Amino acid sequence: MLTNERYKKIAEYLKEKQSAKVKELAEYLFVSPATVRRDLVDMQKLGMLERSHGGAIYVENSNEVSIFIRLEKNAKEKELTASVALEHLPDFQTVFIDNSSTCLALAERMNLTHKTIITNGLQIATKLSQKKDVTLFMPGGEVHFNTNSVTGSITCNMLQRIKIDLMLSSCAAISNKAAFEQSLDTAIIKRTAFEQSKLRYLIADRTKFSLEAPYQTMPLASYDAVISNLGDSDAQELNAQGINIINK
Repeated sequence: MLTNERYKKIAEYLKEKQSAKVKELAEYLFVSPATVRRDLVDMQKLGMLERSHGGAIYVENSNEVSIFIRLEKNAKEKELTASVALEHLPDFQTVFIDNSSTCLALAERMNLTHKTIITNGLQIATKLSQKKDVTLFMPGGEVHFNTNSVTGSITCNMLQRIKIDLMLSSCAAISNKAAFEQSLDTAIIKRTAFEQSKLRYLIADRTKFSLEAPYQTMPLASYDAVISNLGDSDAQELNAQGINIINK
């Protein structure tokens, strides 16, 4: 069983039972107690649980869901959307890539040789740091273990000093013809990057159009393009409303 799968099963088990011992989880997952202990240590760092004597306790997660869980959720939809985006990316020298699992799926497949990348995502920075001939910047700020991201006023201040050719951003939800986030900090970071960028592309798979979140970033019509794997009829309807939807 993959690590992410164990995390997900442990989280679901704790949500149902509220607490569990290491031995109990080991038997549930068919793994060794040592493996469970390591998982619990890592999951606590990610803000997914609280450790107790001999086990773990369920806690309500922050509004943001761990990026490791988001990577698994609707993975096929994200890959399809990333494939559409790859065919329509404009020329750029400097790009901001946000801390989203959708943009991570896209960034891993982009040719970023001799490009400058700015990101607030630890996971994305780790992946892209392995590519050759890439200049990578990560603004400082408060680190959030559950989302593997940095946010806050320091992050925004640093972004405000950078001129960006292209912004690649996803969102938690799309409703009322606008993009929304689950946390205010995340929404502010994306607004700041939006203001600093010449071109702004929203990358969002079709499942985002049926979700809701509390904090608006920008109206869809403000983006130069909204790239999705929406069906043709839905895309045509939004295009008719002045929103540049690219779905194939």
